[in-house]
Amino acid sequence: MSKLSVAPASRADAKIAGFMERYQRRIEATPPGTCPVAVQLTLLEAGASQTCGKCVPCRDGLPQLAAMIKRVLDCDADKAALDEIRSLATMIRDSADCAIGYNAAADVLDGLDAFAAEYESHVMAHTCCDDIAQKVPCEAMCPAHVNVPAYIALVAEGDYAGAVQMVRKDNPFPTACALVCEHPCEERCRRTLIDAPINIRGIKKYAVDSCAADKAPVPARLPESGRKVAVVGAGPSGLTCAYYLALMGHAVDVFESRDKLGGMLRYGIPAYRFPRERLDEDVNAILSVGGITVTTNCYVDADKMRELAETYDAVYVAIGAHTGKSLRLENIDAQGVSSAVELLRAIGDGDYPDFTGKKVAIIGGGNVAMDCCRTSVRAGADEVTCVYRRRLEDMTALPAEVEGAMAEGVEMITLEAPVAIEVDGEGKVCGLRTQPQMISEVKRGRPAPVKADKPENHIDADIILIAVGQDIVSAPFEEFGMPAERGCFRASEGLEAEGLEGVFVGGDCQTGPASAIMAIGAGKVAARNIDTYLGYNHTLDCGVEAPAAKPNNRTACGRVNITERPARERKRDFEYIENPMSREEAVQECGRCLRCDHYGCGVLEGGRIQYV
Repeated sequence: MSKLSVAPASRADAKIAGFMERYQRRIEATPPGTCPVAVQLTLLEAGASQTCGKCVPCRDGLPQLAAMIKRVLDCDADKAALDEIRSLATMIRDSADCAIGYNAAADVLDGLDAFAAEYESHVMAHTCCDDIAQKVPCEAMCPAHVNVPAYIALVAEGDYAGAVQMVRKDNPFPTACALVCEHPCEERCRRTLIDAPINIRGIKKYAVDSCAADKAPVPARLPESGRKVAVVGAGPSGLTCAYYLALMGHAVDVFESRDKLGGMLRYGIPAYRFPRERLDEDVNAILSVGGITVTTNCYVDADKMRELAETYDAVYVAIGAHTGKSLRLENIDAQGVSSAVELLRAIGDGDYPDFTGKKVAIIGGGNVAMDCCRTSVRAGADEVTCVYRRRLEDMTALPAEVEGAMAEGVEMITLEAPVAIEVDGEGKVCGLRTQPQMISEVKRGRPAPVKADKPENHIDADIILIAVGQDIVSAPFEEFGMPAERGCFRASEGLEAEGLEGVFVGGDCQTGPASAIMAIGAGKVAARNIDTYLGYNHTLDCGVEAPAAKPNNRTACGRVNITERPARERKRDFEYIENPMSREEAVQECGRCLRCDHYGCGVLEGGRIQYV
């Protein structure tokens, strides 16, 4: 009888695992603008390298498929080659013995459809599509295309006002994005190849903490153009558009339906995440440019829109998404049921709820739901429960928000779908009835929940908050003539409203509820295109230059994360929850930047996305 061994069956596996971690980081750091055909070939070759050799379709078919795609990548194939690739991939998918083979082939088939234009360009024009070119990752991934390497370098040198000015060249809400941005700029950070993405938001936060946005000088306005533009909505998109138009010398009139400016930054984010005085720093700086007149408590209906369209040279509509979606549940109108959006809107006006001694249930799994959960804790609730019909890992809220809510005592009840709201004899909420769910097939990119064969459950609740999405009040604008689809206004890529001369639209009311930085990016695009529409091509100077790049520090180093006040303390008040970053931490984090604006594609023509 042979001896047994405790050694790994394949002695190289442990070493391979380390290299695979690096490979995973390389995948995560795939540069924006990479050729899709090249990516497909790389993934296919990785699949082919994993074959065990048992079945012919995988062992022989995948290398043949890779060779065919290599010819397409080299622009050495004709259109018939695409049909041959599809035929071979289909055969491998349908006949390979295990997932290594059939999954690799299925990815090729999906890519042929998803990147049809790119494959077509390779075989017909013998080149990539026009938009295929690597970009500086952080700049490209930021919807406003902020010059991230420049302001990181300015922070490293201690020029905080310069850093704020550099951010504001492309984004006039440096404080808002320092405190609440979802930081898509970090998603493809090239530093991931070495250790982890740079804490870009944290560095920006250090800059605005060191120099308030309304203390950093704004650029001087260009000479008056004599043109007038109306902006409907004073949220992040509307005020961004107003800021840049005013800098260009145009007169801007902003019309806002509420009492204060800021839109969902003020009326959708609790103060513990974004103190109102910090929002005011950004707003004050924007208005300090001059040339911007604001009218609050002004509701714009169809008649008012007609007046604006006739009176002004151009109109930008950025009304946001300020109404909450509801659910078709029994007793949805019962006393104690309200919309999450309504709760956060009231807080924006300084009307804080008192949930002392109450049991609060929040329905939803997004960031708004987490805001309501954590607000309910601070409002004195005895119990706070988040009810979500999917799994915890399926929540659309940022993981940090979910973790923060749980640390503050919020109970997450997942895989439970609301069925009915239960009421007492007086018509007041007394509970929520739910149906257990089980996770099922992936649909539209997410595992879908289906009804489980289990009995319904009851959750005690005195207050129920509905946080399942937001809607746009589009009816008055549709009456004016702005076409909409599913409540969102239709517009071109340049944000011109469909079928209307001189009317532009952007932000949440055009894309649907999204992030603040996406709304800011839309406002910036609208301002540039309105300027062009008015017959100009103004350029703006932020008044500061990027410092010269220093040699890269390639030594692996841990990422500095922003810490928070202890949960036992922060859950008792609405004070800001994040701790400041120290100068020492900021300098170390800035030193991890690889200055992709200087090293690599950043110095090539087309290697950056910069608007001036």
